Amino acid sequence: MSDKIINAQKNNNMLDIQEIYEDIRGRIYEARRRIYKHIDNSATEINWYVGKIASELLGDNKRADYGKQIIEALSKKLQAEFGSGFAPVSIRRMRRFYDYFPIWSAVPTELTWSHFQELIPITRKEERDFYMQECIKSNWGYRELRRQIGTKLYDRLLISQDENYVLDMSKEGLIVNKPEDILKAPYIFEFAGLKQDKSYLESDLQKALLSHLSEFLLELGRGFYYGGEKERLRIGDEYYYPDLVFYNRLAKCFVIIDLKMNKLTHGDIGQMQMYVNYFKQTKMLEWENEPIGILLCASKNDTMVEMTLGDNKNIYTASYLTYLPTKEELITVIEDEKERIESIKNLKDEAN
Repeated sequence: MSDKIINAQKNNNMLDIQEIYEDIRGRIYEARRRIYKHIDNSATEINWYVGKIASELLGDNKRADYGKQIIEALSKKLQAEFGSGFAPVSIRRMRRFYDYFPIWSAVPTELTWSHFQELIPITRKEERDFYMQECIKSNWGYRELRRQIGTKLYDRLLISQDENYVLDMSKEGLIVNKPEDILKAPYIFEFAGLKQDKSYLESDLQKALLSHLSEFLLELGRGFYYGGEKERLRIGDEYYYPDLVFYNRLAKCFVIIDLKMNKLTHGDIGQMQMYVNYFKQTKMLEWENEPIGILLCASKNDTMVEMTLGDNKNIYTASYLTYLPTKEELITVIEDEKERIESIKNLKDEAN
């Protein structure tokens, strides 16, 4: 920017005040971001160190009671000078943090202490590592991380995957080897603001999802891009309107989504097949994967779906919830979905 100012002065040109303002403004925000990041990392390092001290005090079972007394006394002194962030319960959390990361250099600097407070309660290492990696790659804030943990994203993604995939996910976050790897079950749209016990139309759900597009994209997963307003497809002499059309950069394919309020019918599946064929023939590039269609429905007849779909690998069905279930309800839904997929696999194996 300074070179532009010098050149403008030499040539007696008018200076663009807005451009100068935007340049300074950008530098201020970048400087603040670095300062805040430095503060966050410093706070995380302090908490790691306190956790290290607590772990050493409580590590020997013979001295555990004495260690607890020391921590209680230490907590009072720290709280008196630095506030409630050093309450005994907080120090215990710091100790667990240290137990997870006994080497400071292994702590991801991309995450803040607020992120780690969401991750620390997760006891399964592979699950904790998955959220940590996905949080870094998707650039989630701690509130977004909290929602993904609360809606059990890890378990919803792993319903139909094998153990090797689970291990890879814990190391790298979401892995997309094939388009169906972007799917989850169920999808949760509590952010749309639709009441569980009230009737609404498919257009109401569509409008509500698009009104909360950032939350909707977060729920769909990493790599999704929205194509804009409702796309009109001309097929023959008629026009058709898929509910939602996305592109997924990781899966390298178009994703067509139709929303269904009632039970899925074979006509819904046939229409989606037409959409997929249309995008394959008119939109797909040579290097891209074939488009996939997802029918999101409140309920479906699994037998009818399987009989209609057969070996079709481009169309998928998934359930959705318009409310945030309790942890127990969500676990039940996920377990039911696992049983459903296992039953379908068994039926296919018997048929073959």
